[in-house]
Amino acid sequence: MSEISTPLSELDFFKKRLGAIERLAATKQQQMNSLLEITEAVNHNMPIYALAKIYENILRAQLGIGKVALLVKENEELWKSEFVSDTAVAIDHPNEAALLFIKHLSIQSLNGGEYGQFNEFEFIIPVLHKREPIGFAFIGGIKDAGDAKEEKLKFIQTITNIIVVANENKKLFKNQLDQMLMQKELKVAEEMQKMLVPGKLPNDEFIEAASYYRPHKSIGGDYYDFVQISATEIAFCISDVSGKGMAAALLMANLQANLRALVMQSIPLDELVIRLNKSIKDITEGEKYITFFIGIYNLQTRNLRYVNAGHTASILMNDGCMEELEKGCTILGIFEKLPKLSVGETVLKENAVIINFTDGLSEASDPEGELFETDRIKEFLSNNYQIPLGQFNQSLIDEMMTFKKGTDFDDDLTLLTIRFK
Repeated sequence: MSEISTPLSELDFFKKRLGAIERLAATKQQQMNSLLEITEAVNHNMPIYALAKIYENILRAQLGIGKVALLVKENEELWKSEFVSDTAVAIDHPNEAALLFIKHLSIQSLNGGEYGQFNEFEFIIPVLHKREPIGFAFIGGIKDAGDAKEEKLKFIQTITNIIVVANENKKLFKNQLDQMLMQKELKVAEEMQKMLVPGKLPNDEFIEAASYYRPHKSIGGDYYDFVQISATEIAFCISDVSGKGMAAALLMANLQANLRALVMQSIPLDELVIRLNKSIKDITEGEKYITFFIGIYNLQTRNLRYVNAGHTASILMNDGCMEELEKGCTILGIFEKLPKLSVGETVLKENAVIINFTDGLSEASDPEGELFETDRIKEFLSNNYQIPLGQFNQSLIDEMMTFKKGTDFDDDLTLLTIRFK
């Protein structure tokens, strides 16, 4: 009997071994099919919610997982619960949940822990990027696990990684596209700004003008202009548009278009400013504003009329006397009707000089926080107003740079200097 029983035992052993191999092969085939389904979905650029549903189906229908939830990092400040299976409680506060598990860097059991709404799950599976969690899967109700539980969890970790990393890569790609679009928009706005400011300023028997323009970034909020109204009149202006970037560039373009249209109509200067204010207010609805200085000069009478709308006061050197041109009104674009408006007027003597500038000059600071201020500009004007204005502007900028001692610029800087010969 013993000689007969031995072959039968070996046969049973091999049958069992073959059955285990077949089950393992079937499991591996199922895992391969699951991986193929996931990777095809990723390759088809499916959104995260669609990937999450495929993921949930694989875990529940194919792997026998009773409960599953997926928590994904949206950005540095926000976590999202992509889905919770029907048999699991909802993740009420994803950000708080992420903080609770943020230090879990490997698969861990949740049994016996005080995890509140997560006590119904058995395991947490983290997904890491550069040792930082970007997602968590919560698994419960694992059926038919036995000795294969660890292998099943590792496979779940693999497909969880594919889902969450694919979502992270998609976000990174979108961010790159957004950056490229932003750079393109900034380039367009930069080119737009270059077209808005005059390319050439006069230097003839009546007027000598020179400018200096340095935006804080590629797109600035400063604007200046010089317009020949007629054979006997010129207009010049300088302004500071609130904000930066494309929005500031568009508002600046609108300012220039309206200003140039209005100055050619030969309307009174106060009426011009009133209309300009209304135009800006209508566009921005009070969300943005403009500080603005405009002067209109008659070459025959040498009469200068001006309005200062909340801008840093231009400085006039006239027949040895220095004056700040402050008359005008408040900033433009805030009030429907300007509460108070006055027009300044003066007669310019031969070789009078006006320096118009934005607060990027007067409020430039040194390492100790001291400001360059208007008094230094006045002193420089008093000592240098007779030199050519291109040289004047550059020398003033050089003096300001020496004062700053290498500190960074934090604002746009614009100069428009005019000599009335």
